[in-house]
Order: sequence, then C-alpha cells, then structure tokens
Amino acid sequence: MEENILEIFSSIQGEGKYIGARQAFIRFADCNIRCRFCDTKFQPADCCQIETLPGTGVYEKLPNPLSVKEVAKRIRAFVKPVQHHSISLTGGEPLLHAGFIRALASEVKAPLFLETNGTLYEEMERLLDVVTYVSMDIKLPSSTGKPLWEAHERFLRLLRGHDAYVKIVVAENTEEEELQQAVQLIANTIPQMLLVLQPVTPFGGLRAPSAGKLLRLQAQAARTLPEVRVIPQAHRMMGLL
Repeated sequence: MEENILEIFSSIQGEGKYIGARQAFIRFADCNIRCRFCDTKFQPADCCQIETLPGTGVYEKLPNPLSVKEVAKRIRAFVKPVQHHSISLTGGEPLLHAGFIRALASEVKAPLFLETNGTLYEEMERLLDVVTYVSMDIKLPSSTGKPLWEAHERFLRLLRGHDAYVKIVVAENTEEEELQQAVQLIANTIPQMLLVLQPVTPFGGLRAPSAGKLLRLQAQAARTLPEVRVIPQAHRMMGLL
C-alpha cells in the first residue's frame, strides 16, 4: 500500500490540548474541503520531504508515493533516539487515507494522534480502535462557505469515550451566532468535551479577532460548555513546522 506523503518531520504540537508535546508528524496530501484560512500546501507532490534526524531541520527528498513500510521505518528512526508523545497524522485531511493509516498502525506500534476536519465520519469509525488521540475541527460556514453541521454531528458522536477535543478557528469575521451553533452541537452530543478556540493566523485576507471579540466569544461559549480555552498556533510564533 502506498500514498502521497508531503512531509515527515519531528517537532512540537503547536495547537490544542497537547500543545508543546513532542511529536513525529506525517503530513498527508489532499483535503475534502477548502477553508479560507488554510495556509498549508496539501496538493499531491512528486517527492516527500523527510527530516534526516529529529529536530535538525535537515531534509532529504523521496519520490512519492511512499509505502507503509518506508514511512514506518522513518518514524521508528525518529522515535528511537528522541522520546515522542505520539505520531501526528495531519494534512490535508488524513482520513482520506484511512486504509494506509490502519496498516501503518500495525507497523509503528506507537500512539496515533489524528488531526482532522471532522467530516469523514465513516472513515473515522474504521479507525477508532487504532487512534489514541483525536483533534477534531468544527469548520464554521464563514470559513468554508457552506454548513457542515450534519457531518460534524455524526463525527462527534463517534468520539464518546475517546481522548479527544474540538478546535474551532475564529477570525474577526466569525459570527457569534455560528459559533454558538457549534457550541450547542457539542453540548448536545458530548457535553463534557473540551473546546479550544484558536485565533486565526492571518492568511488569505482573514484577520485575527480583536482581544475583546476573542474574550467575548470565549465567555459566550463557556456559558454552555465546562471548559473553553483560547490557544493560538504556538509553532508559528516559534518558526517551527
């Protein structure tokens, strides 16, 4: 089994609940939605950039697609010399490669951390037994241009009992009504779920919310959910991948 992989590298988790944790990252190509704030190049590439040693920033290129065994070998080379919290599956949208991920899980034998846009619920159901952590996005209509509420609800139901949290990227143009709809969706499905509000890193014409708006959105969400945190993209601040 082979897939188009964009990057394999070692860094810290820069977002959400596990911010600061050391992870080995596998960045998959392709995505099923287009968000206005997305600053990641996820189009398929001829070669995968692979860090030669963890944390050095020195890369080599391997022709795509890569096999499960090749990816697993590279990940094991990271995890052996440096302790890593987990293997981050990111993208793009990793769940477009569900079969590859299942095969990879049996090879690396390390905790898998899934970063997902939270829409491909059928693929998520296939991987519930091999993924340890889930960072699920809820994409607001102001970011995607269309509502995705039904897909998000079906996805969220699958995460009951899982180590998971929900992340919502907010911008200056984020409407309080759409955020509240997302908050209510979480409360109706998994009321104890952690919600992370992530101020957008300015990109594609979107501006970060003002401090006043950010605090107002947090206070509004916290009236419904027990824990709402504001966490920006820390890796961008430090110039890390």
